[in-house]
Amino acid sequence: MKAEKGSETYAPDRESEVYYRLSQLSSKYLPPEALKAIYREVMSATLALERPLKIAYLGPEATFTHLASLSKFGSSVGYTSCASISDVFTEVEKKQADYGVVPIENSTEGAVSHTLDMFIDSDLKICSEIIFDISHCLMSNSQLSYIKRIYSKPEVFGQCRRWLEMHLPRVELLDTASTTLAAKRASQEDGSAAIASKLAATVYNLKLIAEGIEDSSHNRTRFLVIGKQFPKATGKDKTSIVVSIKDRMGALADLLEPTRAHKLNMTKIESRPSKKKAWDYYFFIDLEGHIEDPNVKSAIHEMEERVRFLKVLGSYPALREK
Repeated sequence: MKAEKGSETYAPDRESEVYYRLSQLSSKYLPPEALKAIYREVMSATLALERPLKIAYLGPEATFTHLASLSKFGSSVGYTSCASISDVFTEVEKKQADYGVVPIENSTEGAVSHTLDMFIDSDLKICSEIIFDISHCLMSNSQLSYIKRIYSKPEVFGQCRRWLEMHLPRVELLDTASTTLAAKRASQEDGSAAIASKLAATVYNLKLIAEGIEDSSHNRTRFLVIGKQFPKATGKDKTSIVVSIKDRMGALADLLEPTRAHKLNMTKIESRPSKKKAWDYYFFIDLEGHIEDPNVKSAIHEMEERVRFLKVLGSYPALREK
């Protein structure tokens, strides 16, 4: 039916509807998250039957982006590991992959600036979002007292700062491009450890020294699914835009006035230097609602008239709570 209508194989709006319905079911045998995991694999298998689907993600294998991708698309579709966020965008733009998964922000460390910057020039759209609980593990083939250096991403060190200061205050912290690369390096050196996912310890045959060492028990990362089309409206959506405002007093307040006038809830605003002119900034804004909703459409039209540049990055299902 999708092929006859020329529809995309992956339908985030339909996925959101199914998951929300499952979250409303009560069962003394299976909790909602278990039902969701079962249906995720059912949907993954049917996607693979419709057409071979390939997902590009920020790799290598066993990174948190890889785990988030698996939590979204299941085990039946194909995956392509990419060395950088730029490569994920390129794979989808060149149609080497159908969708890409990239990190956008962490609840502890804030926005992933490289992902924000990529949206300025890319024509890809945000199709969906993933909220993934992050749990960091210290792994090594040496005992805790013999660890001299730890490998991981700078953002991960920031998320585990208090634990490291308490247990390993004098150990050298060495940056790597990914947590999986950190695990690989730790597996090759005596006296070395890594902070990475539990899966990375299995992949590189490392012993788990400590689990759950993140400072916040609510450490979560938001990932975006990028593709070429906007999903249909579901009634519970989010629209993301990027704007460049005019250099004058009150420009930002003037920009946001239409959101108040049309009773739109702004859930996020993030600024980034334009890199084209000193003190020139882009603003990334998330609004509740879909681009086809009359109030969202009207507000964005009015905002366009007040700025130098505005681009809609995506309208996609917002994650629903039970």
